[in-house]
This record gives sequence, structure tokens and C-alpha cells, in this order.
Amino acid sequence: MSQTKLGDAIGVTFQQIQKYENGANRIGASNLFKIGRTLGVEVSFFFDGMPDFDKQSKTRGKLSDGSQEQFKDDPMASREAIELMHNYFRVPDEQVRKRLSQFVKSLARASKA
Repeated sequence: MSQTKLGDAIGVTFQQIQKYENGANRIGASNLFKIGRTLGVEVSFFFDGMPDFDKQSKTRGKLSDGSQEQFKDDPMASREAIELMHNYFRVPDEQVRKRLSQFVKSLARASKA
């Protein structure tokens, strides 16, 4: 498959495909998924031959100074919080965002009472 056809299939230019191939640009997860789907392979195909992730994570744990433990129970690091913030800032009307924020605050106060 040509770079042009692959680019058209995933919605990027052939120049962008070239940059992905050369390592000049990183491939986002969504584009990696689209490329896999277009080529008829699972995303894991692109990671064949990579060192085992479990072995890497054990090594990282030994090198870590332990400072990441404080983030383990941080509610702002949860997927739910990240999605909430992402969607909040996708609301284009500033007034609607302010009202939404006030609504959430009132819900939080009501649940404490």
C-alpha cells in the first residue's frame, strides 16, 4: 500500500506517513489504531519483538525514588477525572461552563450534607 493511500485511509497526508515511518513524528494511539485497522492487523502487531513490558516495569520500579506513590490515590489522575476535564473544556460557551461548574459544586455540597 502506498503512503498516499494509507494517509487517505486514516485522514493524514502522505508526508505525515513518511514522518511516522522515519520516526520524525510520533504516532498517536488513534492513528496507530486506524493504521492497524487499514492494514488488517491488531495494534499489538506493531510491538512484536519489543522487550517484555512486565520486565521493564520491574526494572523501573527499582530505579524509581518512590515519588510517584503520592499520585497513586490522586483522584485527579483517574481516567474519569481526565475525561471530565477534557469534555468540560470542549463546551464552547464560557457561560455554560461556569453554570456547569456551579452545578457540580452544588451537587458536591448536597452530598456532604
